[in-house]
Amino acid sequence: MSKKHLHNQAAIPLAPAVFKKPQMRPMIAEYDPKKKGVRNDLSDVVMVKYKVDPNEIPVEQQAGSTLPLMEIPGRDIEADEDYNPFDHRKLAHPTSDMDTLVHLLKGSLGSGILAMPVAFRSAGLFFGLVATFAIGGICTYCVHILVKTAHELCRRMQKPSLGFAETAEAAFLSGPPAVHKFSRLARAMVNWFLVVDLLGCCCVYIVFVSKNVKQVVDFYTIGSDYHDIPLRVYMAALLPLLILMNLLRNLKYLAPFSMIANLLVGTGMGITFYYLFQDIPSIHERYPFTGFEKLPTFFGTAIFALEGIGVVMPLENNMKTPTHFIGCPGVLNTGMFFVVSLYAFVGFFGYLKYGENTESSITLNLPQDEILGQSVKLMIAVAIFFTYSLQFYVPMEIIWKNVRHRFGAKKNFAEYSIRIALIVMTLCIAIAIPNLGPFISLVGAVCLSFLGLIFPSIIETVTFWDRPNGLGRFNWVLWKNIFLVCFGILGFITGAYVSILDIIHGAD
Repeated sequence: MSKKHLHNQAAIPLAPAVFKKPQMRPMIAEYDPKKKGVRNDLSDVVMVKYKVDPNEIPVEQQAGSTLPLMEIPGRDIEADEDYNPFDHRKLAHPTSDMDTLVHLLKGSLGSGILAMPVAFRSAGLFFGLVATFAIGGICTYCVHILVKTAHELCRRMQKPSLGFAETAEAAFLSGPPAVHKFSRLARAMVNWFLVVDLLGCCCVYIVFVSKNVKQVVDFYTIGSDYHDIPLRVYMAALLPLLILMNLLRNLKYLAPFSMIANLLVGTGMGITFYYLFQDIPSIHERYPFTGFEKLPTFFGTAIFALEGIGVVMPLENNMKTPTHFIGCPGVLNTGMFFVVSLYAFVGFFGYLKYGENTESSITLNLPQDEILGQSVKLMIAVAIFFTYSLQFYVPMEIIWKNVRHRFGAKKNFAEYSIRIALIVMTLCIAIAIPNLGPFISLVGAVCLSFLGLIFPSIIETVTFWDRPNGLGRFNWVLWKNIFLVCFGILGFITGAYVSILDIIHGAD
């Protein structure tokens, strides 16, 4: 061997390894959740240099790789059960059971309660009463499914808490291998249905506010040029106010408006009950059951009013004692029983009072020539206007989280532009569909059928599919979830079809 060759061989170790790129082999890295680092194929643990978002499942490299840094959990049930997620929750200000109950009532008691009488008009007095409790029970049970499954997935993933979309993704990641590839899709589907649902509610709020204000203005402008101005003009006039209100990006600044809205709604509902109990007609003057053709409209409206699944996971994740949320009686059962009872009460007596003349919002039935009735319309209109900002906050957060990385240094300008564009979009949809009743039914049938019934059932099925006795004796969990999915799909198809026909024909 020549001296020149020997010299080259000896020189190899002296060269810095970083300059010998052709001799470097690929390294496969895997995230180790216990050591909070990345383990390579040489069994070394390297500190993570990537930006790791603890709320993402799976966490991915920012350099563009789609390789999950989170390990797919194994099938050792005893190992899964060793981890108690509730012991690892670090909350600066955890909520008590009573605080959570109040927040649950606040999140579930929305403008949908004002639409319950028109829902009873589509179902009948007694059938509507029974069906409201039935739908309320099914919705509550589906929330139980979602929370129970989230607790199981927290143990498997060794995560202290999971949101709705995170629970869907984790379910597909920890389920049968064949569904792992759909985990990102599951997360995206939940997020985008939440976005469509909440933006749809914003459209409903614009129609609701405009109709109530128009009634009051028309009463005081009889005989003038401003009498009976088209409803769409009132909607367009709301645009500057909506933009100014929704440029506030911090929930802290929206809290006072939320408090004002709660006071106005409470006062307005109290006055509404005062009118409902005056000169109540006999129950024999109302249909006990109106027929099958309008039941899809009832389903969509009722589920729109009753379904508060979007607020459930954030509330449970912030509880001091999360095991009390779905216990017996539990925060969820107590809150939903009160909510369903109140909705059934308003729907029953609202339809009993006004019969076939029941409007899409019960406030529109109140006397137009009395100061008390006019004050209710204005109070509820102002309250719902403030509620628009709170409802708008969640979809904006979801959208912004997915697109903010595209804008670099112009993030503030981009965020304000997206906010204004979304507000204008909701206004345009409301102007295009000013029929409040069918619009409410459409939003409920399309979005909440999936969020409240279909998604929780699928998530539970995937989570326990390949676990020993995970689906119960005779696979009763599977058959039960198939029934819930079919019920949700039936409600979605029929409710959407009837609502769209009513919108096209101009029914309200």
